[in-house]
Amino acid sequence: MITMIDGVHIKTITRHNDERGYFAELTKKGEAGSHEVAQTSYAITKPGVIKAFHYHDYWESWAVLRGRALLVMHDIREGSPTHGETQTVIADEEHPILLSIPPGVAHGYSVLGNEDVGMLYHAEEVYDGSRKDQIRTIPFDSKDIGFDWKASYE
Repeated sequence: MITMIDGVHIKTITRHNDERGYFAELTKKGEAGSHEVAQTSYAITKPGVIKAFHYHDYWESWAVLRGRALLVMHDIREGSPTHGETQTVIADEEHPILLSIPPGVAHGYSVLGNEDVGMLYHAEEVYDGSRKDQIRTIPFDSKDIGFDWKASYE
């Protein structure tokens, strides 16, 4: 059974291919899962790395532009109909998605395979490193979440 966390939105990105390459629209104002973008960032993550878990009080959207990753969300919002549930999604450059993550949902990812992952982040708020409360972290191996990062997701 696939758990769908309340408020998480997954958009399948359509690639328009031709002999020159491809073009793809990630998001448009007004469509489902679209939120104001105050900052866009890009990260390269090496094979075998787990970047988890964190949460904040604003929307964030992710798109894997290179490689293959396991994206994991865990609902820690008190009163949410999916509180305590975990949702996983595999994303890669050949089958691109835009994953929109609501405020208060803990999230992270791991690199699948032997290739670096290139991840694009759209955030609804500008990152301010001096604000210790802006991004809150939870250990990847938290017993409260209980997610098995070593399980096979290939």
